[in-house]
Amino acid sequence: MCGDHNGFHEAPMPASENTDASEAAAVLVPADSGRKSIPIWLARDPDWMRQAGLTEAQRTWVEAQGFKGEGRKHLPLPARDGSLAGVVLGLGAARERDPMDRAELALGLLPGLLPAGHYRLAGGVEDGELAAVAWGLGAYRFRRYKSANGDAPARPQLELPPGADPGRVAATVEAVWLGRDLINTSAGDLGPEELEEAVRRLAARHGASVSSIVGDDLVAQNLPMIHAVGRASPRPPRLIDLTWGGAGARRVTLVGKGICFDTGGLDLKPSASMLLMKKDMGGAATALALAHMIMAARLGVRLRVLIPAAENSVAGNAFRPGDVLVSRAGKTVEIGNTDAEGRLVLADALALADEERPDTLVSFATLTGAARTALGPELPPLYTDDDRLAEALAAAGNRVGDPVWRMPFWTGYESTLDSAVADMNNVSDGAFAGSVTAALFLRRFVKGARRFAHFDIYGWRQQAKPLGPKGGEVQGARAMFEVLREQGVANSE
Repeated sequence: MCGDHNGFHEAPMPASENTDASEAAAVLVPADSGRKSIPIWLARDPDWMRQAGLTEAQRTWVEAQGFKGEGRKHLPLPARDGSLAGVVLGLGAARERDPMDRAELALGLLPGLLPAGHYRLAGGVEDGELAAVAWGLGAYRFRRYKSANGDAPARPQLELPPGADPGRVAATVEAVWLGRDLINTSAGDLGPEELEEAVRRLAARHGASVSSIVGDDLVAQNLPMIHAVGRASPRPPRLIDLTWGGAGARRVTLVGKGICFDTGGLDLKPSASMLLMKKDMGGAATALALAHMIMAARLGVRLRVLIPAAENSVAGNAFRPGDVLVSRAGKTVEIGNTDAEGRLVLADALALADEERPDTLVSFATLTGAARTALGPELPPLYTDDDRLAEALAAAGNRVGDPVWRMPFWTGYESTLDSAVADMNNVSDGAFAGSVTAALFLRRFVKGARRFAHFDIYGWRQQAKPLGPKGGEVQGARAMFEVLREQGVANSE
């Protein structure tokens, strides 16, 4: 179906219908642009007014407004002619600050609050590059479905602070915007084929290669569980495979869950639980965002990105509770619940990735509600047996405002995946530790990789925060990129 005799499908590459990369980069401008800029002062402590060098009139204005430098509060300062003379951003008392209210990260609040203009930081920050990234992430808006999209107001611009690498900042902002656009797009406009087109656009930009195995060819190419999950949809499932970099470099493989919509299958979700299921491909979007950062930085790795893309739909040929599927790895899986489909498509993709014995194998997936019950929507669980990798990811995530929290591959729960008729069940035999048992299920399909990490992400921001508005989010991508970059991977050029 939809493939040649080898099972490889070449999809067209239409122009992106979402946010343009140049639009992402336009919210940050060089410091030597020569344009008059509006200063931004940071209210770090009670003596901030004197340090900012405000005029007597401005100090009077601040006092009249009752502004005390509270966290996540800002105050515009008027000039004599009524124009905007400056802006003060409150950081709050140090003891009261949320970890996301560091000066650099808090700057992400302002693009959504300020009028269009050319701004600069009047005082220094410890990490100018992080401050620039925060501004860029905070400037994101998804307007694809707004009828007045062409009349969207201009975004405020920030001069790059000292120490910020323009290329790296732009790539990070563009990557996150790309991932958010994909997650925010309606499932009616983003099925498996459209997701493949997005991969091909990204590959064309960086000189990567892409192939895909589509429809019934998945069975012929021994990816049977991806086929089983997606076969009930009129939009054929597929395995999308991107490769980039030198063949002799360290192998880094990313696997992203690409369930473009999840009804739950025959174990149908209630309607309220389907409302956000367009985000069930958030793992794929996150893997692509990370891939963009890696390729833009030209890290000295052999990158592979595998995306099992499918819709979990309901039809007469849908896979059923009680069915036994044979995986790519040869292990049999009894279906205890068709709504636990993400781990099935990931298992085949992980088994394929593992055959190359990569140095680093990482999976991203909006996998379990249990992860949100345990840690909430803002702190995704990280699973790995590599202590050094876990420590590095935790430190990097905290530093760049992309936090993760290590959870255990607790072997004591392995038996909960036992099946009386197959090698394993796709769900545990109880209601406890759902995220842990899902991670244990995935680990069974990884044997050759030197190190493996799994992120059970939410892929969504419940409400506006300093680094972005409500909507899709690529959790874990920036933290993982920092670790790869900091490990001393040399440029490939």
